[in-house]
Amino acid sequence: MKKIALAVFALLLGTQMAHADVLMGLAVPLTGKNAVFGEQLKRGAEQAVTDINAAGGVLGKKLALEADDDACDPKQARSIAEKISSAKIPFVAGHFCSSSSIPASEAYADANVLQITPASTNPLFTERKLWNVARVCGRDDQQGLVAADYIAKAFKGKNIAILNDKTTYGKGLADETKKALNKAGVTEKVNESYNKGDKDFNAIVSRLKRDNIDLVYVGGYHQEAGLILRQMRDQGLQAVLMAGDAMNDKEFASIAGPAAEGTLFTFGPDPRNKPTAKAIVEKFKAKNIDPEGYTLYTYAAMQVWTQAAAKAGTTDAKKVMDTIKGGEWDTVLGKMGFDAKGDIKAIDYVVYKWDAKGNYTEINPKGS
Repeated sequence: MKKIALAVFALLLGTQMAHADVLMGLAVPLTGKNAVFGEQLKRGAEQAVTDINAAGGVLGKKLALEADDDACDPKQARSIAEKISSAKIPFVAGHFCSSSSIPASEAYADANVLQITPASTNPLFTERKLWNVARVCGRDDQQGLVAADYIAKAFKGKNIAILNDKTTYGKGLADETKKALNKAGVTEKVNESYNKGDKDFNAIVSRLKRDNIDLVYVGGYHQEAGLILRQMRDQGLQAVLMAGDAMNDKEFASIAGPAAEGTLFTFGPDPRNKPTAKAIVEKFKAKNIDPEGYTLYTYAAMQVWTQAAAKAGTTDAKKVMDTIKGGEWDTVLGKMGFDAKGDIKAIDYVVYKWDAKGNYTEINPKGS
């Protein structure tokens, strides 16, 4: 079956290549609970390819995008990485989940494929000394510091709970936030795990209520966070819920309903408000698309690769990566440079708050 699948994929590649000279990979969750984020990444990549081609392409060649669904499943992600690698695709934008990006990156490294993730924040992604990885977002040990600083100041003397969903992303972020909180002299009263995909959190909520918790920090994704919040309110627990960047989709507000108001999360300064993104944001709005979350991060990843390939004069992954790490690149997120690991040099996380209308706004990191 694997040989048949590869044969079909090769046929599809041939069809794509008939209309373009360079095929780019996009590996994102298009099905499953994180499909909303996969759509963000897909929209960003598609608009970037359209705009790059309109400007003449790369090295005089047009680009085409091959989008694959990893469903945020590590095994599926590795399989997709092997498929992309066998097709000799020079660059892939993705993956979304750290639990997918990390195993996939090893297959890409072996096959000379450059990978830039717009959204995988677990530090391990760039800490394994792989030559082929980079990210245009920050890291969990950076946003964990911002979350911990906010909690320590705004909830001084209050009872804190830390929950995580046991995933690479969720547990990693919760652990980094806990570490920073403990270093700041704050000891959490509750530290518990749940399984991604769980729907019944009443036992956990009962403990939170019994321990008079004032703030619940969730390392995990928006679906479970929304259900936890609703069940907290159902039991009369009015504690504030705070989480990380995986809360940055309006689906959270639809899941949590009115309970979403007052919920906090960390994310970079809203890229939609950056002067460098104004023209691109207007293009999205003309299509009735809100380029929220990681949409513009994916656009930026495509820009970085395109500019570096043009400067290097080749699409060879190793030469392009050397060029990426040796320069600065103009993107919708602003000027971007990378360190030797593949992390961006300028990092800035802020705290956001959801309102009663299902929107979020940046708040003063010292509390509001």
